[in-house]
Amino acid sequence: MILKKLIVPALFAAAAILHAQTLTAQEKISSDELFVQARNAAFQQKNYPKAITLCQQALAGSPGYTDIRVFLGRLYFWSDKEDSARITLDQALRENPSHEDAAIAAASIAYFTNRYKDGLAYAETGLLHHPKSSDLMLQKAKLLTATREYKYAARLTDSLLVIDPKNTDARALAGRIRDFSASNKIGISYDYTHFGKQFDDPWHLTSLDYSRLTKYGSVIGRVNYTNRFKTNGVQFEADAYPTIAKNFYAYVNFGYSPDDAVFPKYRGGFSLYANLPKSFEADLGFRYLNFGNDTWIYTGSIGKYYKSFWFNLRAYVTPDDDRISHSYSFTTRYYLGGADDFLHASVGYGISPDDRTLAIQLNNNYKLLTHRISGGYRFTHKKLNVFLINLGYSRVEYLPKTKDNQITAGIGYQRRF
Repeated sequence: MILKKLIVPALFAAAAILHAQTLTAQEKISSDELFVQARNAAFQQKNYPKAITLCQQALAGSPGYTDIRVFLGRLYFWSDKEDSARITLDQALRENPSHEDAAIAAASIAYFTNRYKDGLAYAETGLLHHPKSSDLMLQKAKLLTATREYKYAARLTDSLLVIDPKNTDARALAGRIRDFSASNKIGISYDYTHFGKQFDDPWHLTSLDYSRLTKYGSVIGRVNYTNRFKTNGVQFEADAYPTIAKNFYAYVNFGYSPDDAVFPKYRGGFSLYANLPKSFEADLGFRYLNFGNDTWIYTGSIGKYYKSFWFNLRAYVTPDDDRISHSYSFTTRYYLGGADDFLHASVGYGISPDDRTLAIQLNNNYKLLTHRISGGYRFTHKKLNVFLINLGYSRVEYLPKTKDNQITAGIGYQRRF
């Protein structure tokens, strides 16, 4: 009887403890399961209101579950509830200041809502806890680019690419800000073109340019000197890359030469570039050449960054009275380091108006059928010095059923300061 009195209470106590543990386990599983259901509702069903309700239910049982609170903040943003997203993520960071994903989400949403100062604060705080976080470094670089602090953004993307050289988004961003990352640049280049039989003498082209970063974008002045057809000539050019919006910038060109025997008398160009999702980019525009008569050429391209590669397909279309001429080029780069360290290769059909070495051949009544291939190497030395080496081969039909071989070699140097 005494033994029964001792065992029964003990069994009840054990059962109570087991029941309490079971309830605790069920509550934990319940929060996790609600989180799984919320993600399924958001990503599979595209039902954000349902996902928000599920997250709120999970947080009611586990208010300290930061991963759920961060996901709820993202859901609010995707549902166009920006204030709720900010309040929710701020609460997550107050409760768990070292949570990496909370800092990433807060910085990202601040970037998309144009709160760049707040976004930089989130990113910098997150980097104090996670100094080698690729996502936080990338987000900070995007914010610096948005505030046109290109020099600091370029340094950050270079550091990120050392840590993660195959980071596609970082590679794309580095490519976009390459021409904006130095306040001043001066460069010189030389191109030599040899012909098998079309011309007895080789062509020479030397270019000197100066680039200045302004608050509107990069502006470049260039002087080209050439010797073609045993004739010397000079051309003056100006390029600009104005920033239009967060994901849009333009290319503008104008050139003049008093020596229209070896250069077009006037040249011009415009393209609008768009930075697209998933590291794609595209542009549409035109080129203008005047050899005594106006020639309008329309162009467009699509590009893609993938890990350490960049791919670009470009087309040129030239309408005239009786036909439409076209040319194409496919270019790829393989990056070895930062934005100025890469190998490149290109194949193409037709003459490109952007090729200052051979564009003069567009001044021909016969439509040149050209196949070309080229490659080169661009690399930096001590970050401020950039060197260029290029080599190209073209097979040109310069008269009906008459073809020639052309070989072009070029070198260049650029100094940043």
